[in-house]
Amino acid sequence: MPTIDVELELRDLFLQALAGDEAAYRLFLQRLAGHLRSFLGRRLFGWPDDVEDLVQECLLAIHNKRHTYEAAQPLSAWVHAIARHKLIDLLRARSVREALHDPLDDVADDLFAASDLDAHEARRDVMGLLEQLPDKQRLPILHVKIEGLSVAETARRTGLSESAVKVGIHRGLKALARRFGASPQESQEGANAQGV
Repeated sequence: MPTIDVELELRDLFLQALAGDEAAYRLFLQRLAGHLRSFLGRRLFGWPDDVEDLVQECLLAIHNKRHTYEAAQPLSAWVHAIARHKLIDLLRARSVREALHDPLDDVADDLFAASDLDAHEARRDVMGLLEQLPDKQRLPILHVKIEGLSVAETARRTGLSESAVKVGIHRGLKALARRFGASPQESQEGANAQGV
């Protein structure tokens, strides 16, 4: 409430309302709502829906607390104190709600970082296991199952026959399955599912 005239007008209307004048009270609430919109709008720029809700909450609080107003104090100070308390309540509630929601960008970064790290660790573990196999089993598994080369391409790279590549994959996977306690049948089913 920037001017003394507005302060005096609102104070006079409010005192009349406290004395029982309903028309003065309606006019007071209408004029005060406009001032509250301006006061809160400057503080909640970009949240127009919240401004209107907060104006209504302030008007209700002023109505409920009207008996606490002391005629000797400026009305604007009393109204602004109530409005500031309502504003603080709104900001606290909003911060609690927003704290429950992580921005998607942060979550996505964390998920992809963890995924990349997991993939790297899994690859390192697989490579460590393959190192324990002889070359005639390790190389066919590495080229066909990990790098995605065909059996024919792997045969050309390794100097093995296509049939030796298939046998190497089969025996290598069987050896790895035994290490982890899988049955030879499960190992064969996994190899067959991969087309080898």
